[in-house]
Amino acid sequence: MATGDSKPRRGRGSIIKRGSCYSIIVNFQDHSGNRTRKWERGFTTKRQAENRLGELLTQIETGLNVQASHTAFGQFFNEWLERYLSKRVRGSTMDGYRQRAKHIVDGLGDVSIVDLRPDHLIEYYDSKLSNLSASTITKHHHLIVDCLSDAVKWNLVTRNVGIAVEPPRDLKKEMRALSVSETHLFLDTCTTEPWRTIFHTLIWTGIRRGELLGLQWNDLDLDMALMTIRRSLVRLQNGIYVTDEPKTSSGTRSLDLAPSTCLILKQHLAGQEQDVELFGIQSSQANFVFGHPDGTPRTPSTVTQQFRRIASRAGLSGVRLHDLRHTHASLMLQQGTDIKTISTRLGDSSGAFTMDTYAHLLPGMQKAAMEKFEEAFAVTGQNS
Repeated sequence: MATGDSKPRRGRGSIIKRGSCYSIIVNFQDHSGNRTRKWERGFTTKRQAENRLGELLTQIETGLNVQASHTAFGQFFNEWLERYLSKRVRGSTMDGYRQRAKHIVDGLGDVSIVDLRPDHLIEYYDSKLSNLSASTITKHHHLIVDCLSDAVKWNLVTRNVGIAVEPPRDLKKEMRALSVSETHLFLDTCTTEPWRTIFHTLIWTGIRRGELLGLQWNDLDLDMALMTIRRSLVRLQNGIYVTDEPKTSSGTRSLDLAPSTCLILKQHLAGQEQDVELFGIQSSQANFVFGHPDGTPRTPSTVTQQFRRIASRAGLSGVRLHDLRHTHASLMLQQGTDIKTISTRLGDSSGAFTMDTYAHLLPGMQKAAMEKFEEAFAVTGQNS
């Protein structure tokens, strides 16, 4: 991954016409002190050749690595990803980056890094809309922008063309929180274990799927009705399970548990202890609260698949597993719980994020609060 650390001497260039096309020639001294000549051909107009010659002479003058024009963006992107970025992010994050990189390199990899233009990115994003969501393409965009940002810092390109492009607009997915009656319907439809305990816990705590599957028994104090979130379980593309600490300080948190949740978790623990004895498993191997009977972690996708089956049987359309988290927050809001408390329970990065997510519920709550306010003064007036 070459960088332009030392500045070459000022270059000189010329334009020649051969047939109907123009070529440019640049003579300069490279970063090793060697005299070098660079040719670029195929410009259909003299203006194109003049513009490109100006770019190359500017690169030489500012110390950019002119030879980077021979480096395909895909080659640089992969080297940047594996040699630089991989040492600065967690393993599960890197796993997601590698999946995005396959698409990015396939679509943009053949373009030289110095020739990459905004229209290349626009064409790439448009081509991916047929099989990828706008939110996924936005993640691709952010990764490309980060890569090119480092290329600018390392004097490989003059500008970050990614910041000149907006990714496709991500239409916000409608939140589908269950009502109290729908929650009862869903749990009544879910009659098998451990699924009933799993989904009860998700609804009654609002924790994320990975946080649920990362729970270990030492994270629970069922006598004190406390749950502590310390990690999240992630399954990498190669099938290996890893546990990640929360990304932000607010992600590590303690939650008060309802009596019904403590009771159902105690029953779940008793059943797990029977499994440990039945299968002859060492207790230390069965530490995950919602792992398999043999102590291995439960695959996250199976939780999502099971939820869809149960929701379908219950006749609840358009509801996602993540909506159980919204259900917890929405029902707490309806009970008058303040945003700060809900944000803390959810482990959101800020109260502002929680407010933005659930702001649509507040108008009706304000009306109910005003009615209670009015009732309070009415009672006071009667007693005075």
